[in-house]
Amino acid sequence: MTQPGASLTPRGPTTSAEEPRSSADRLTHAFNEMRDELVSTLLYLLGNREDAHDAAQEAFIKCWRTLDSLDDVQNLRAWIFRVGLNAAKDLQRSAWKRRAKPIAGDETMIEGRDISPGESLEEREDLTRLRKAILDLQPSEKEVFLLRQNGGFTYEEIADIRKAPVGTVKTQMRSALQKLKKVLA
Repeated sequence: MTQPGASLTPRGPTTSAEEPRSSADRLTHAFNEMRDELVSTLLYLLGNREDAHDAAQEAFIKCWRTLDSLDDVQNLRAWIFRVGLNAAKDLQRSAWKRRAKPIAGDETMIEGRDISPGESLEEREDLTRLRKAILDLQPSEKEVFLLRQNGGFTYEEIADIRKAPVGTVKTQMRSALQKLKKVLA
């Protein structure tokens, strides 16, 4: 298993201005660029950091095994997210992993600016309610919400990733947002 924040392969002198040459370089570069977003999304789906990193690592391995067909992939970022989501679902279905997961804790949110203790307490309570609400969403709603919020994908890209109609994706997102708004109201 890779360490949190550790690169799957060493990052070379490749800059964003130059394109990696080989399929292996392209995949490694893309995976390293989006690893944090992918792990963050998988963390919400799986409930703990170790499983999220395991699923991300499994996704990289699965992508690597299909390296020969990488030239056929039109949206590399979306493809990697789809493989990652499938790896997370496989992990969830695994008999070894079928145990209760704790509600995502403080490690899933980044602490920020200086605020008063009262504001801090209120913000933590809001974040706790929001985390629980995200975890309580239907799996399809949670997946769409996280792909949109964490992955930054458009509805069309999410529809392509999930192999679902755009209208369905928008409906699931609207449902997720309505449920989350109720919690924060």
